[in-house]
Amino acid sequence: MKPRVYIETFGCQMNVADSERAATGLRASGYDLCQSIDEADVVLLNTCSVREKAERKVYTRIGEVRAARPDKRDLLVGVMGCVAQLEGEAVFEHASSVNMVIGTRATDRIPVLIERAREGERRVLDLGERGEQDSWDVSPVERHSPHVAFIPIIEGCNKFCSFCIVPYSRGREKSRPASEIVAETRRLQALGYKEIHLIGQNVNSYRPRVEDGLEGFTGATPFCRLLRAVAATGLPRIKFTTSFPRDFHPDIVTALEENPNLCDWVHLPVQSGSDRILKLMRRGHKRSDYLERIQRIKNSSRRLALTSDIIVGFPGETDEDFHETVTLVQECEYDSLYIFKYSKRAGTPAAEFHDNVPETEKTARFLELEKVHRAAQEKIYRSYVGRKLSVLAERQSSRSESDLTGHSTCHKVVNFKGDNSLEGEIVDVVVTEAKTNSLYGSLV
Repeated sequence: MKPRVYIETFGCQMNVADSERAATGLRASGYDLCQSIDEADVVLLNTCSVREKAERKVYTRIGEVRAARPDKRDLLVGVMGCVAQLEGEAVFEHASSVNMVIGTRATDRIPVLIERAREGERRVLDLGERGEQDSWDVSPVERHSPHVAFIPIIEGCNKFCSFCIVPYSRGREKSRPASEIVAETRRLQALGYKEIHLIGQNVNSYRPRVEDGLEGFTGATPFCRLLRAVAATGLPRIKFTTSFPRDFHPDIVTALEENPNLCDWVHLPVQSGSDRILKLMRRGHKRSDYLERIQRIKNSSRRLALTSDIIVGFPGETDEDFHETVTLVQECEYDSLYIFKYSKRAGTPAAEFHDNVPETEKTARFLELEKVHRAAQEKIYRSYVGRKLSVLAERQSSRSESDLTGHSTCHKVVNFKGDNSLEGEIVDVVVTEAKTNSLYGSLV
């Protein structure tokens, strides 16, 4: 009998996709996947290291896992993902109860690594590169949703922003063949999926070695051609995230305007509104460059929802720098904004900078920027009251048994009265109420 495996996932959509691939490979190798630590013989923690707090959480969780099963001495614990890739052998030193450390590109080798641990190898370590024959296939059984699927199109990052650990944890950019992505889209459509997300650290940096599958599609960049090729499959809803400002070509907006099934949402992280801080961050764009791209988005013939990420309290950020970020947020009027207080990531260039912004000041700036953003967000959300939105009913609401919840094409959470028979259907909902971070409505 193969042992039962439980996978717990932290972090971004790429980690979710990796866990789905890991589960697919494990089940194909004869392992049974379970939904609870209490039933597991092997626990795999798929980790995130983008922020210091997320990394600390991993080691806390390892202790909790062992404490939950004090009588199961043969329980195997593996750390996979970004913390594993970055920390390597050091994970064993930090947490002696860990049996396996599995890097970001070793997903396909997990069944073999588990067998090594079962045979008595005390510290199983694999930080190697992805194999040429490694599969990106995911079984429908392992997808996080029966209606929405993630399709990784590019892995890694070549940008080397001074604060970011991703190029070190995920490696250099590597794009999947377009023909493979289009074929996966068609398979998902045949299985009844209504929405896909093309995902990657920087999706618009997509550059396949050979453009098989993009022949006949116009576009200023390979990513623009890929968008049109995927849209041509006819799958009802296609989203993509995350975009990098420097590579955001205006033709992306043109592709959205040409194809209704390319959803009306763009996530374009700016990180700061100050040119001086952007230079220290090594973002490769200026405030004016970013605002040019925002202008194209705002002037689109479609109403496009806009979201972004911002870091406050970056080393050296002055009151004037922060004020420039505030004015940029006021100008952009984001539908949603993810604000983070800067935290040092060992191994990045910014870790060597003098972190001279006190924690109290970081918190104050966070709260001030959040207040400014909320004012704009409330106005935007109120503007949806009375409008009809196309919503994919994804599941029952966690707050009400009589409500369903889903996302609109503009990627807003929408709750509405409805029964379970509508799950997986795309329905029209008239918005009746705007709430914090969500909308409420009634079926048309």
